[in-house]
Amino acid sequence: MGQLQKIILPIVFSILLVSFSVNFASAQSVPEWVKNTALWYGEGVVSEQEFLNMIKFLIENNVIVIESAETELTKIQASITIPNGNSDVSSIGFYLPLNLEISSGTTVTWVNDDSVLHNIQSLDKLGNVIDWFNSPPLNTGDKFEFTFDEPGVYNYYCSFHPWRVGSVTVK
Repeated sequence: MGQLQKIILPIVFSILLVSFSVNFASAQSVPEWVKNTALWYGEGVVSEQEFLNMIKFLIENNVIVIESAETELTKIQASITIPNGNSDVSSIGFYLPLNLEISSGTTVTWVNDDSVLHNIQSLDKLGNVIDWFNSPPLNTGDKFEFTFDEPGVYNYYCSFHPWRVGSVTVK
C-alpha cells in the first residue's frame, strides 16, 4: 500500500463516520465475519480491499445508511413584507422589518401585501440604483427572492415610491 493511500484512507473513513448513521435494528444481525474483518483490519491482518468489501456489504444491506448531502443542507430564509398602505407618502407603512439583519447565505423574500405595484431596487452607498438585486414590478401577493452571500449592508428602495427605503444587513 502506497504512502498516499495510508494517509487518505483514514481521512475517507473519518468522513464516512460523520456522514452515515447506523440502523441499530440491522446492527444486531451483523455477521461475525464483518466484526472480525473490522478487528483484523485494525490489527493489520486483513487488506484494505477486504475491509472495503465489508463496508460495501454493510451499506448494501442498510446497516450503514449514507445520508444524501441534499438532506443535510438547509436553506436559511427570511422575509420582508411590503405592508398595505406603503405607497402613501403620509403612511407609516414602511418595510417590515425596515432593517433586516441576517447571516450570510440567507435567502430573503420580499412579499407585496400592498394594494398597488412595488419593486425592489438595490442602491449603492450614494443612493444610485445598481444591478445587484432588482425585482420586476410586484403585484399584490407577488414575491421576490434574493440570496445574500457576502457580509455587508445592502440598501434598496421602490422606484415607484422612492420615499420607501430599506436595508438588509448581512453578518
